[in-house]
Amino acid sequence: MLGTVGTVAVAASCILAAIGFTKKLGPEWAWINRKIIHLSIVPAILMFYWGFIPAWVFSGAAFAFGAFQLWPHMKRRELSWYQIEHNYGEVFFAFSASVIPLMLPLEYATALLFAMAISDGVTGIIRHSYFRRHGFNVKLRKHWTGSLGYFVTAVIIAFLLLNAGTVGKIGWAAVLTLAEYQGWLDDNLAVPLVGSALFLLY
Repeated sequence: MLGTVGTVAVAASCILAAIGFTKKLGPEWAWINRKIIHLSIVPAILMFYWGFIPAWVFSGAAFAFGAFQLWPHMKRRELSWYQIEHNYGEVFFAFSASVIPLMLPLEYATALLFAMAISDGVTGIIRHSYFRRHGFNVKLRKHWTGSLGYFVTAVIIAFLLLNAGTVGKIGWAAVLTLAEYQGWLDDNLAVPLVGSALFLLY
């Protein structure tokens, strides 16, 4: 067995590899690059779920990664291939991921983290592909095609991990989809907040 240090190293290497890979794609793919990095947290979530990474270690690592990403924003020297000036979504994502494992039970925390990583990643890639194909500006735009991808993946996550009836699982996915789609609050804050509140019903 790798032990905690080894599993953390493997999980971190996946994220760092995604950052390195997206750097090669360049700033013109920033919105896709952000989603690739979102998806790269999946191995860490799995290791957390399987018990290889304790909640406090996962949370500490996520918080450190959030601080690492906040620093370029504060210096106004964003990592241009995935960070966007005045948009702190990736920072909110990391800080939210650092709180969830400490506040919620394992299976529910895992479901919410998967929705943040997989569903958000899928919806962003679908929307980006749709808008590029139709010649539109992809920045900060929402579209039903992406929301459909979010909903479908969130339903799958709910059926795999949530202890609820069919209606409850579909409702959970639908509410998170709306939280991601709304435009008043960054979805990397809205989804964790709404998802955490929904725990009271599950």
